[in-house]
Amino acid sequence: MSGYPKSIKNVISEFKKLPGIGRRSAERIALELLKRDNNDALALSEAVKNIVSSVKECKVCHSFSEGDFCDICSSPARDTKILCIVEEAKEVYSIEDTAGYKGVYHVLKGKISPLDGIGPEQLTIKYLLERIKEKKFEEVIIATNSDVDGEATSIYLAEEIKPYGVKVSRIAFGLPVGGSLDYVDRDTISKALECRKEM
Repeated sequence: MSGYPKSIKNVISEFKKLPGIGRRSAERIALELLKRDNNDALALSEAVKNIVSSVKECKVCHSFSEGDFCDICSSPARDTKILCIVEEAKEVYSIEDTAGYKGVYHVLKGKISPLDGIGPEQLTIKYLLERIKEKKFEEVIIATNSDVDGEATSIYLAEEIKPYGVKVSRIAFGLPVGGSLDYVDRDTISKALECRKEM
């Protein structure tokens, strides 16, 4: 990389910061941009600028939003009696791709992981419990991932939610042990929701 002009080095360096992109991939992307029409490269630049300035956090569910409330929380067509809890906002869209779930969501923004120094207070659990107390949901589906921390988080959540008299179920069928929702196909996710088990 030492022979490239400074501007190319800077772009490679920025791409390398992204997950899953090593030095070679970052270099290929940067050089591909130079081959493209100027308008293509500028469109990418504008899209990145827009995502940074426009996308924020929904004030209700903590998912991605371009306003105070996301499209799901704002929709009158959603079943507001069913709440699905996920670890990250990207998992909302994995579930939405199945077109089988019509309830609302809550994004934890992570999972309880003592080894990483992440406890319940670092997540949005306080806001989750406030929502449950306020809204009187009929069912809460816990859709954390099936790795060790995801399972521990689901057990913790079930214990916290049950005193509110809400049915608590766990997404179950078809998800591989240690698997992450964003790597699972939509049919498997759909089946996992359909075959959820009460906790």
